[in-house]
Amino acid sequence: MSEKPVQKTYEEINARIKAGEAVIVTAEEMVGIVKAKGAEGAAREVDVVTTGTFSPMCSSGAFLNFGQMTPTIKASRVWINKVSAYAGLAAVDCYIGATEPVEDDPLNKLYPGEFRYGGGHVIEDLLAGKKVFLEAKAYGTDCYLARKMKKELTLAELPYAMLCNPRNGYQNYNCAVNLSDKAVHTYMGTLKPHCRNANYCSAGELSPLFNDPHYKTIGIGTRIFLGGGIGYVTSHGTQHNPNAPRHKNGTPVRPAGTIMVQGDMKQMSSRFIRGISILGYGNTMAVGLGIPIPILNAEMAAYTGVSDDELFTQVIDYGYDYSNGINRTYGEVSYGQLKTGTIEVNGKSVPTAPLSSLPMAREIAETLKSWMMDGKFFLNKPAELLPDADNS
Repeated sequence: MSEKPVQKTYEEINARIKAGEAVIVTAEEMVGIVKAKGAEGAAREVDVVTTGTFSPMCSSGAFLNFGQMTPTIKASRVWINKVSAYAGLAAVDCYIGATEPVEDDPLNKLYPGEFRYGGGHVIEDLLAGKKVFLEAKAYGTDCYLARKMKKELTLAELPYAMLCNPRNGYQNYNCAVNLSDKAVHTYMGTLKPHCRNANYCSAGELSPLFNDPHYKTIGIGTRIFLGGGIGYVTSHGTQHNPNAPRHKNGTPVRPAGTIMVQGDMKQMSSRFIRGISILGYGNTMAVGLGIPIPILNAEMAAYTGVSDDELFTQVIDYGYDYSNGINRTYGEVSYGQLKTGTIEVNGKSVPTAPLSSLPMAREIAETLKSWMMDGKFFLNKPAELLPDADNS
């Protein structure tokens, strides 16, 4: 008599985590398990697959409350370490964006587009325990008399600090080349002329949304690893595109889903949040993010067992096509090929380089795995799943 197909619940898996009985593996480990035992066999054996990514994520920032003064103030303009923060929120609330550049950077005066410091660096400095200098200006009201505030503060002294990123964890991204006759400086790094290098930005088989391509387990309220602490998915992210073309295994072959995430900065670490300056482009921030994928059934086991050789992206020209809104591809390549260090474009061998850190992605997946094995982290069933092509 054949066994019934595996069908688990979040409650059953969490009970196994609490009892120390859950089998938890990383997405890299799951590839071999599915290959050896098949999707159904893997689903019987494994309860959770952990994922990870550490990449530049420009659409990131933090809501901060910097505390009142006497007399009180209703800040209309705010700077932190000379980086402008948006103050149109409330009296002493602001939002600092990762890509906001420092004002009066002498390097920018010499080389337009060059910034050594920005919002992502401010967030990293706060997480590292460094003091930052805050300046606020106000127009003054009867209930908020003060017009200026200047003070040094640390993350510990902030009454509230919430990392809130509108678009993170991109489900696939382009492989960028430059077919023009001059170098171009982009958010994908510097691209040499005549297709002399190719840059990509994904952890491949470790990448969170690649392991749940149709968002069967990810949605509002999903508990995640964020910046070294615990965070949550709060919505689908900006530019979420579940209608992107897909491979027969369900994974998108072009940029697709995104997530909006948030978490308490006071739990986080500057190891997993880093300010970045990209030559000729500006500032951004690298974000460490990991999502546990519950293996509810054989379908989820199959999705998490997809390897780098079965994940594909498009080669896109950033020398002319991208900036002019032209969406043509110069070839489809697998992440297995990209990770070898060379791909072929137009019959030419081209060296590749990742903007996403594979060692850090592995560390995040392993850290999340250890949290769950130690009974410190449990699954949170989403209140609502992310929009998919079938339900958006």
